[in-house]
Amino acid sequence: MIKKRELTDCQKLYELMIDPAVFPFVRQKAHSYEEFLFLTKQTIEAEERGEVISRTVVDEWGNPIGTINLFDINNHAGFLGTWLGKPYHGKGYNNIAKDAFFSELFYELSIEAVFMRIRTENVRSRKAAEKLPYAALANETRKDIYNEINPNSKIYDLFQIEKDQFTLYQYRQQADVFELKEA
Repeated sequence: MIKKRELTDCQKLYELMIDPAVFPFVRQKAHSYEEFLFLTKQTIEAEERGEVISRTVVDEWGNPIGTINLFDINNHAGFLGTWLGKPYHGKGYNNIAKDAFFSELFYELSIEAVFMRIRTENVRSRKAAEKLPYAALANETRKDIYNEINPNSKIYDLFQIEKDQFTLYQYRQQADVFELKEA
């Protein structure tokens, strides 16, 4: 469901990103295809330098449908940025992509925590975060980061995903599958 970023996916991704239901919530906004191509090339180079981790989300047939990224990596932690094209909203791709991405981050790339900064008015993203069994609202528990992302007024809610919580979730998923096979 995820793959490394490639310039060949840019045309389709750009068309999905400029949709008014998606564009306001994209961190790396591009106002033309050429700008999107340039930003993608910069992202690929930044990943090579260890500054960002970026993947293309794909559907069952390998078609690009969005991106999932870890930005601002510092001390084995970073901020999640993800978007899917509008035709793919509400179809389960978001959770599948996050599970795959978090598995790669935590078990292959030595990331220990992922933060999600979600605009308070972004109801779709907030509901998606609240559905993740391994995510916790961190406005109070990580006051330092919460205040850093909200220096003047409350614009964002902060969610945190820790490797330990994600691992516990993975174990529970495996136990549920094992119980189903036993029955």
